[in-house]
Amino acid sequence: MINKQSLWFVTLFSLILVLSIYYITMSDSNLQKILGEVSSTENNAEYVNSEVNESSILVALRLEEDESVLKSMEEYQSILLDTSKTTEEKNNAYNSLMSLNSKKGKEEEMEKTIKKEYNLDSFVKIKDDTISIVIDSKDHSSNLANNIIRTIQGMCDKKMYITVKFQS
Repeated sequence: MINKQSLWFVTLFSLILVLSIYYITMSDSNLQKILGEVSSTENNAEYVNSEVNESSILVALRLEEDESVLKSMEEYQSILLDTSKTTEEKNNAYNSLMSLNSKKGKEEEMEKTIKKEYNLDSFVKIKDDTISIVIDSKDHSSNLANNIIRTIQGMCDKKMYITVKFQS
């Protein structure tokens, strides 16, 4: 059965996801305007203008994935909040929502591992027993791809079909 704490967690996680997608898609002019307002209210604050250089392909893949995850989460939440649904349907929606959150956490963990061990930006997508990895690198080494596959397979409980694609 669904308890209030879990429902609040899912609701807050969805809100954070929506706000992060909004922040990512916000134009630079709006962002500079917001930063300008903040700096005018704080007299002694210094802001450092930093740029994050990441492949536009990786950003596009992340946005697409985040949108599909958000859409799925909204569907499951509407089932959870619908009073006409049966307990079994609500439990199935809750379990699907938890597996979606778990999958997203595993993907982020794998991306962090690739960044830590190989110092490469990546995008990881898990679907059933397949893991697709897109690496932002000019080095298209099969040796590097094999090492990444071994590292990611070591993080999985069961045998997975792993593909590595390089984008420069």
